[in-house]
Amino acid sequence: MSRVKRGVTAHAKHKKVYKAAKGFYGRRKNTIRAAKPAVEKAQQYAFRDRKRKKRTFRALWIQRLNAAVRPFGLTYSRFIDGLAKSGITVDRKVLSDLAIHEPASFQLIAEKAKAALAA
Repeated sequence: MSRVKRGVTAHAKHKKVYKAAKGFYGRRKNTIRAAKPAVEKAQQYAFRDRKRKKRTFRALWIQRLNAAVRPFGLTYSRFIDGLAKSGITVDRKVLSDLAIHEPASFQLIAEKAKAALAA
């Protein structure tokens, strides 16, 4: 039986790890024993933070909406309650964008929400 030299596959696997570790500091970028756990940990952080990013943006939109509805005598929770009662189904992302770029149309929405709460 002929001898199998495994250098080619090992080199290919290592190359993949080194490519992912590009830009890392010190030995973490060029030594497989340091690069492999560093890349694994980086992928764990990336996975976690893809989920966290969604939460962070939702929180940002809520803070912006809360600030935007205060001049109309509403709080965020009362505003959302008013939207639900008036049957307006616009998500927080779009509402936040409207509050920043289209204040006039956001004012109409806020007034409708306030009227629905009074009724």
